[in-house]
Amino acid sequence: MNISVVIPLLNEEESLLELHDWIAKVMQSNQFLYEIIFIDDGSTDKSWSIIQELSQNNASVKGIKFQKNYGKSQALNIGFKKAKGDVIITMDADLQDSPDEIPELYKMIMEDDLDLVSGWKKKRYDSKIRKNLPSKLFNAAARATSGLHLHDFNCGLKAYKNDVVKSVDVYGEMHRYIPVLAKNEGFHKIDEKVVQHQARKYGVTKFGMDRFVNGFLDLISIWFLSRFGKRPMHLFGLLGSIAFFIGFCFVVYLGIDKLFLNPTGRLITDRPQFYIALVTMILGTQLFLAGFLGELLVRSKKDERRYKVSEEVNL
Repeated sequence: MNISVVIPLLNEEESLLELHDWIAKVMQSNQFLYEIIFIDDGSTDKSWSIIQELSQNNASVKGIKFQKNYGKSQALNIGFKKAKGDVIITMDADLQDSPDEIPELYKMIMEDDLDLVSGWKKKRYDSKIRKNLPSKLFNAAARATSGLHLHDFNCGLKAYKNDVVKSVDVYGEMHRYIPVLAKNEGFHKIDEKVVQHQARKYGVTKFGMDRFVNGFLDLISIWFLSRFGKRPMHLFGLLGSIAFFIGFCFVVYLGIDKLFLNPTGRLITDRPQFYIALVTMILGTQLFLAGFLGELLVRSKKDERRYKVSEEVNL
């Protein structure tokens, strides 16, 4: 199979038929062997019944329905596990991503031997205040912390080698950072392509301003995991050792002062240095133990994130 198109969706009944026909037309005109995997992330409209109907008329259409809304990252994660194509294309279901971009994305992966190609919506039709400005700030922060010089981390239109999607674990709100996750797994041949962005034709966006707050928090998590995820003792152990050493120095100072320099002076417990020493030594011990426990967790069996699928078709 040449291409798997993975499409997470939530309440997109108006656009599904048009999107399917558009993708099928592109695939057939380029003679691709393909599959379309729709992941219904707990829709409350007729989206799932439309997916079922499409799968009956086209054997290349496959569907997964979540029992409730888990989020885009979880939808992509299970879609990646099911995908069989040499190249996996992700896109949104709202018709803002153009399927006409698929042949060129496929060519870049296969002929240019890239691991990942990220779309760049250079010209956008979203609200400048609600989406464009926050997106620019978000992308600037992502570039600074990740070292990846991509213009549009949040673009849903991306292409991956099969090995890449089988190697990354997407959870929480990490779908924005799949290129960073791929880089952390050793896939460094990452490029971007300017893609066409279209105005939303049906419905309204399912994302609010809170996604940018969550995005920045996830960015901090990604930075921490990429630097210390496999060696937490290097961070917590270092900080704990420094804090404990500071406290120990105060203890030595207080001991020498009390025993030799000022034996008749006030009690050690009446001096502020005593409480500084106490707090820093306790804090240092706790940080060291946190690093030790982190090391144990890293070396323990990886926890499988689960989501409850209620129905599937053609899988």
